[in-house]
Amino acid sequence: MMENQTWVPEFILQGFQLSPRIQMLLCGLFSLFYTFTLLGNGVILGLIWLDSRLHTPMYFFLSHLAIVDISYASNNVPKMLANLLHEKKTISFAPCIMQTFLYMAFAHTECLILVMMSYDRYVAICHPLQYSVIMSWKVCTIMSVVSWACGSLLALVHVILILRLPFCGPHKINHFFCEILSVLKLACADTTLNQIVIFAASVFILVGPLCLVLVSYAHILMAILRIQSGEGRRKAFSTCSSHLCVVGLFFGSAIVMYMAPKSQNPETQQMILSLFYSLFNPMLNPLIYSLRNAEVKGAANRVLWKQRSR
Repeated sequence: MMENQTWVPEFILQGFQLSPRIQMLLCGLFSLFYTFTLLGNGVILGLIWLDSRLHTPMYFFLSHLAIVDISYASNNVPKMLANLLHEKKTISFAPCIMQTFLYMAFAHTECLILVMMSYDRYVAICHPLQYSVIMSWKVCTIMSVVSWACGSLLALVHVILILRLPFCGPHKINHFFCEILSVLKLACADTTLNQIVIFAASVFILVGPLCLVLVSYAHILMAILRIQSGEGRRKAFSTCSSHLCVVGLFFGSAIVMYMAPKSQNPETQQMILSLFYSLFNPMLNPLIYSLRNAEVKGAANRVLWKQRSR
């Protein structure tokens, strides 16, 4: 009987309960944003691949961030767009759990990648003479592998804890994708252990990394203020401010979603923040790095010049 309760055939994603006309409008708008996300992050990946001057640890981690953003958006947005166009907004049990796993895995990995990027900037500015030794390609590869592995393993823990729960109805998820907190609300058993693990994981993957980032940038700020050259100071501030913008957007919304006290409309708050995670943040990241980074703009000009010269 427990097996029959646990294995539900499908869930209903209620998503945005608006009029059909507004849903069509949102579908067009979100499709445009999703296209910009794919193009922006794709351009970043292409520039890093084509321009040898960007073959540095900083842009190695930035390429991983772009891959995470593309994967993150592609995990949630296509299903959301399909649901905005169709009345039947169902998702089978297995794809729902897989969507939850990928959502958590990509989110955790992005947290760790942002920490690696802050450490890279710390070494580059505070220990420039030792930079090539400390941030060797072997070290960068190990750091990226650890980020992906830890993100995936932590997400797997969440999924295993979800699969031990019985789901016996209702089957309506008040969200546009299988977000973990919304899925847990449908369980027919005590989810205290799941909630404790989610909070503990938030401390480990959000508060801990954010503290490391802030410590790194405190040292970076002191090192920048000691730079005599005004041009050198501006260049360092430009590179670091881009990263700080991304860190603020990502960690701020994540902490509000998973650690801040819930508002009177928690479902609406979760959907808005998840939409920011899934669509706006991945779209803004390449814009922030390209508009505020002279090296990326220079690489784009060099690639375009090569294409015109052929």
